[in-house]
Amino acid sequence: MVTEPTIAKQKIWDILEQVTDPEVPVLTITDLGIVRDVKLNGDEVEIIITPTYNGCPAMDMIAMNIKLALIENGYQKVKVTSVLAPAWTTDWMSEDGKRKLKEYGIAAPDKKFNIPEDGVECPLCNSTNTRLISEFGSTACKALYQCNDCKEPFDFFKCH
Repeated sequence: MVTEPTIAKQKIWDILEQVTDPEVPVLTITDLGIVRDVKLNGDEVEIIITPTYNGCPAMDMIAMNIKLALIENGYQKVKVTSVLAPAWTTDWMSEDGKRKLKEYGIAAPDKKFNIPEDGVECPLCNSTNTRLISEFGSTACKALYQCNDCKEPFDFFKCH
């Protein structure tokens, strides 16, 4: 039997599935797996999130975007709580999110690598003839690589 709180929570999850990551706009916050829970406390909605990195600069923007999305959909009391434990892991990313990363030109995390010197699959031409340029890419959660075949640089979403 489906209860009213279950239906209400699903509606909120549906809204959260539309909130994008400000640093990688093809990903939603649910693709990233940073939404840990949705709580209903009377007329207040509380969203529990975990940052991808401690001190991630995008988290304030994400919290604001969550609040705005819920307010736009009629929720007046919205609280966003950030928790650090358990620590976020790329295992929490959806397979759809990893596919979206590759289509966007960012190599998706692969648990067999930490930050490999070479061999990360190029999201542009699929070659593994690649090399690490820098352990720090366009954001703290990415490393910068270059493909030796197509010569294009690309980001790799770091595993952790």
